[in-house]
Amino acid sequence: MGLNQLELFGNSLTDLGTALLSFIFFLLLFKILQFLVLSRLKNLAQKTKTDIDDTLLKIIQTLKPPFYLFLAFYLSLKLLNLDAGIQKVTDTILIIWVVYQVILAAQVMVDYVVRISLGKEEEIGTREAMKTISRVAKGVLWSIGALFILSNLGVNVTSLVAGLGIGGVAVALALQNVLGDLFSSFAIYFDKPFVAGDFIIVGDSMGVVEKVGIKTTRIRALQGEEIVISNQELTSARIQNFKKMQERRVVFSFGVTYETSSDKLRRLPEMVTKIIESIKDTRFDRAHFYKFDDSALTFEVVYYVGSGDYNRYMDIHQEIHLAIKETFEGEGISMAYPTQTVYLSKSEKFSPLPLKSSLKKVPVDN
Repeated sequence: MGLNQLELFGNSLTDLGTALLSFIFFLLLFKILQFLVLSRLKNLAQKTKTDIDDTLLKIIQTLKPPFYLFLAFYLSLKLLNLDAGIQKVTDTILIIWVVYQVILAAQVMVDYVVRISLGKEEEIGTREAMKTISRVAKGVLWSIGALFILSNLGVNVTSLVAGLGIGGVAVALALQNVLGDLFSSFAIYFDKPFVAGDFIIVGDSMGVVEKVGIKTTRIRALQGEEIVISNQELTSARIQNFKKMQERRVVFSFGVTYETSSDKLRRLPEMVTKIIESIKDTRFDRAHFYKFDDSALTFEVVYYVGSGDYNRYMDIHQEIHLAIKETFEGEGISMAYPTQTVYLSKSEKFSPLPLKSSLKKVPVDN
């Protein structure tokens, strides 16, 4: 009996030898191709400033030797006559492995897109939001991959998807508020009405934002307590963000006594102007004799502070008030306060008319 007539599992030794040589050939071919592609991409990555070539390099590197080994083994088996059961098993393994590699490559692309979207973003909340979106996208990829594998295994995924859809609707209705807060957190992350560290006012609450979470945002109030507000409420509320203030408009008034001379009243706006313009980070707007009050001649002053920092504003405001007080003391100008003055006028001497009286005799009975 010749070698060609010897059989193993229904295949001659020649067929088995051909399959073995094919396996070695495909394995070497895949290794050489990977080496050439990786070398070319590495050289390209060193010459360019973009990240896309580095991403492609990572995708190629996800193809590990075990995958090449199995792929070469699978292709070499096609040259043999195998049982239908063995062919089905190898086909199933190949499908699962290919889907796995595709998902790995897609995950690398998702990470690349997230990294490009963030850029130089340093805000922790935004980074956490992008990481959450990345995890969700990867979860969707694995779900799609699982459905594809089940479909190729003969499972009716249509009814499965329909069942999952109905279940998803039920879960969404049950978790409506939670999902609303979740999507609101994404809106806060991307729209950025505020970030951690900003001082905001929401309704009756005010404080410094400490953390923007998935469901709630935590604010540290001025009194020290922590205020927890749902994200859904924040996205529908009117928010005042003082951290984004580039400059602060300040309006204040003061009063001087009615005894102040007209000459000094005319010079008062000029005095205030010089005081404000001499202080750093201020921009003078106006100063006017505003109105006659009951106990004072009132002046109104408007200026701008070139900083959004509240402590800096209070330092400047205090310095202006002290300088005004010192200037008025030097000029002999008196600051007004609620008083009442009673004026008495001297009139002619008043002499009362004499009073006349009459006496009547009243008879008395004896």
